[in-house]
Formats: sequence, C-alpha cells, structure tokens
Amino acid sequence: MNKPQTKKEGELLENADLPKCDTHLVHLDNVRSIQTQILSPDKAQQMAEIFSILADPNRLRLISALFSGELCVCDLAALTKMTESAVSHQLRLLKAMRLVSYRREGKNVYYSLADHHIINLYSSLGENLDNLR
Repeated sequence: MNKPQTKKEGELLENADLPKCDTHLVHLDNVRSIQTQILSPDKAQQMAEIFSILADPNRLRLISALFSGELCVCDLAALTKMTESAVSHQLRLLKAMRLVSYRREGKNVYYSLADHHIINLYSSLGENLDNLR
C-alpha cells in the first residue's frame, strides 16, 4: 500500500473504513475492456502536474478572479490582497502550465483564463463543492 503523501491524505485514510474483497479474483473481461481507457503514465503525469499547480489556494483565488474576465496584475493584487510580485510569480506558474494567457495593451498586460477547459474545470469543481454542503 502506498504511503499517504500529505497529512490530509493520512487523515482521510485513517477515517476511511472501506470494505475489501475477501478473495483475490481478477475479472479479466472488466480489466480488458477498461485497459484501453485508463490514462497513460505520461498523461497521468501531466494531469498530476496541473492539479498540483491548482492545489495552491492563492492560485485558485487568482483563477477565481480571472473567471469573470481579464485583469491586470495590479487589479489581481488588489483583489487578492497579495503583492504584485507574488501575483506575478503565481501567474508565471499558471502561464507555464498554459492555464492563463495574456495580452499587451500599451504598457499594460492583461491576464485571462487560457481557454474554456480551465473554466469548465473550475466551474465543475465549484458546483460539486456546493452540492456537497
């Protein structure tokens, strides 16, 4: 069994009382039918990297601000009560993962969510959390 990677995972595992199979029996037809659908190791790694970037509350707050539309670093800093330097650092990470994009207008740079995929992911997660309450 894998060791939990975080304290939160450890707490979840301690509190989980999941039933287990009493016998070891692999259902080959199930395995074969699903085998073509399971993520490749490379794609799983890429997705894990994106989720790890999104695992930071400050980056999620920036994404939530950009959900409404494009904003400059100054606006984002004021909204999140972070320094412009901290916002720029977080945006650099989000841009490297292609989650945000930017455009220049004169001396100003405006950031926005890169595409509808990140918007859909953000919306779905928010709706799911609302439904859990």
